[in-house]
Amino acid sequence: LSVDGGRQTMTILFCDMKGFTSISEGLTPTCLVNLLNRYFTLISEAVHENAGVIDKFIGDAVMAYWGKPFSKESDQARLAISAVLAMKEKIAQLQVELPELLGTRMNLPQIVVRSGIATGDVVVGNLGSEKTKNFTVIGDTVNLASRLEGVNKIYDTTILITEDTLGMVANDFEIREADTIVVPGKTEAKKIFEVLAHKGELSADLAELLNHYAEGLAAYRAMNWQKARDAFNACLQINPADGPSMALLQRINDYERQPPAENWDGA
Repeated sequence: LSVDGGRQTMTILFCDMKGFTSISEGLTPTCLVNLLNRYFTLISEAVHENAGVIDKFIGDAVMAYWGKPFSKESDQARLAISAVLAMKEKIAQLQVELPELLGTRMNLPQIVVRSGIATGDVVVGNLGSEKTKNFTVIGDTVNLASRLEGVNKIYDTTILITEDTLGMVANDFEIREADTIVVPGKTEAKKIFEVLAHKGELSADLAELLNHYAEGLAAYRAMNWQKARDAFNACLQINPADGPSMALLQRINDYERQPPAENWDGA
């Protein structure tokens, strides 16, 4: 590769550990280091097994990317999502290992990984000082992936992707449209999607929930609040902990008190 910068399409992943601050406060330094090292090992395995590249560790967060020359452009989004789904399985393994890692069987934390994935144009190059450089990627797509990881907190989800990422994975995964948002620092509204499973691995109940949710989302965007509320409540009857349904029900309550502008676009 040239040391000069270049521009290309890549898929970027940011992930971190849910509630890491509260988890870390209850651990000794040795236990915290043991936990993080094992956590990073398992996350890295999931990335590397799916042709991804770890860019950096930031506290408990991981940034990774997919694209040429490490993977085909047509495969990059599929590989990134596959890596995140693999992380779920590996974190379940970590949960089993916690008593040995932390030296206790009492008050063990529940480890959950939240991820944001975005696909788009980035600048690729060797960045840094004269003495220390890093082959990395920068640009709006990187920032968007980072923002999406944080957006999971609003919807109580674990894997959110952009519409551009969705467009590259065809029918490989079970995915629902979650909402339309404007991330901080941007003015353009973006549709966001939640990844639930590999294609064909969805239970009948969850498939029914997704149908209700799609009906609710359409009614919500049409400002038909009652129809939307009924649909989202139907989702909660199937899964009382469905985060996106709860988030939009709260939004409906807010909009009934203070309606959005007439030209509201659903964002």
